[in-house]
Amino acid sequence: MINLLSDTLTRPTPAMLQRMMAAEVGDDVFGEDPTVNRLEKTVAERFGMESAVFCPSGTMTNQIAIKMHTRPLDEVICDVNSHIYQYEVGGYAYHSGIGIQLLEGQYGKITATQIEEAIRPDFTWLPKSRLIVLENTCNRGGGSIYAKEEILPIRELAQRKGLALHLDGARLFNALIETGDSPSDWGKMFDSISLCFSKGLGAPVGSVLMGNADFIHEARRVRKAMGGGMRQAGYLAAAALYALEHHVDRLKDDHVHAKMLANALEQSPYVSGLRPVVSNIILFDIIPEYAAVDFLDALKKGGVVATGFGPQTIRFVTHLDVTRSMIEQAVEAIKQIELTPKTA
Repeated sequence: MINLLSDTLTRPTPAMLQRMMAAEVGDDVFGEDPTVNRLEKTVAERFGMESAVFCPSGTMTNQIAIKMHTRPLDEVICDVNSHIYQYEVGGYAYHSGIGIQLLEGQYGKITATQIEEAIRPDFTWLPKSRLIVLENTCNRGGGSIYAKEEILPIRELAQRKGLALHLDGARLFNALIETGDSPSDWGKMFDSISLCFSKGLGAPVGSVLMGNADFIHEARRVRKAMGGGMRQAGYLAAAALYALEHHVDRLKDDHVHAKMLANALEQSPYVSGLRPVVSNIILFDIIPEYAAVDFLDALKKGGVVATGFGPQTIRFVTHLDVTRSMIEQAVEAIKQIELTPKTA
């Protein structure tokens, strides 16, 4: 089966597995795992930030950042489609005791003007606006990408209003490979950045949280409280290091493959509402006369697996384990789909 469910499905390549098994390890809770230490130093330096901490997941790195930047009765501002709101089980409330201010952006992206209008006045009966969270690329926005020029006014606003700015950069390298921006340019714009290795970069597990040295020192305490203090984590960190060395540039292939699928979908009589395809995520709707589940069933019969994103919405995600020939087969499967209307 050609699996387009998610880029989280990637498995370590043979070369990555070799690197993992050869990793030098220690106890990371004591700061004695040399491979973890090397990963944290490498990532922080690449983004021009002072320090980083390795965690099991992007949800954990996001939740640690939220906890670090806020206190109970504060509020975080983000797009309604943000991962921290949609897919982190309300962790902002559970871990940090804060509220959330949701904005309706375009394809998951919000503007400085929207944010400024959402900042609360300092009344004692209101939560205090404390943190802005952006997501790049935005999953539910169809892999949409923030341009650096869109971030700069948000950064200026955050500094002027005394708010922290965190980036959920789970797929940040997918954005950077398209824009050509340097990671260090992005490091300058945010107080903290979360970065995943277990999506397009192809590592089996792991994310890092970056920030200044004091921030990360305290973040380690929160990581421990959340159960994220791993021991011989160097086996996992070795996979992330390998991904940084070998799997960043190839993300462009996933983007090319996504556009191939998008071209086929544009020609399908069953598809509408195809979001702009700029990275490795394809989000589209099935016209009202037909059901998304029937489209997915027909795809599966053609050897392609994808996921529903609502009653009429479907998501494809291209990744390391989907080759060019597989994409060509998926294109043919899309062309062969024949559906019966709901009312038939």
